[in-house]
Amino acid sequence: MFQQEIYKGSLEEKYNIVTKQLDALLTGEEDFIANLANASALLTQFLHDVNWVGFYLLKEEGLVLGPFQGLPACVRIPLGKGVCGTAVEKNTTMLVPDVHQFPGHIACDAASRSEIVIPIRHQDSIVAILDIDSPLPSRFTEEEQMYLEKFVAIIEKHIVN
Repeated sequence: MFQQEIYKGSLEEKYNIVTKQLDALLTGEEDFIANLANASALLTQFLHDVNWVGFYLLKEEGLVLGPFQGLPACVRIPLGKGVCGTAVEKNTTMLVPDVHQFPGHIACDAASRSEIVIPIRHQDSIVAILDIDSPLPSRFTEEEQMYLEKFVAIIEKHIVN
């Protein structure tokens, strides 16, 4: 209900609202973890038909679980493994319509059917990834990918160190 009252209009209009909300939430706060926590909460209340929204932080040994909304998740993901590790290895957004068809998919939640993973960069290096799962196949479109990448750009704009 809350989502329907605030986010009206085309997909572009809805994403314009949520990215403005994100920018306002992050303005003046320099703590990366706090900002990711607010971003995952905001996206969870904004998106429909998703069962996990969160972040993994890039550490020397791979990806480590960061702030998220959803069921408990895999704590560590090696680079090049699963959708998340592959996004880092290929340095690109991964839009997966059916995770059961993705070679080496890591099933943290058996209910997930589709996934989008977007790298977050600071000074041209990946520092984290945004990971969103849905129990519906083909939940994410290329158009929505573009808007989620703009959402991530707001996060990148607020990374201080």
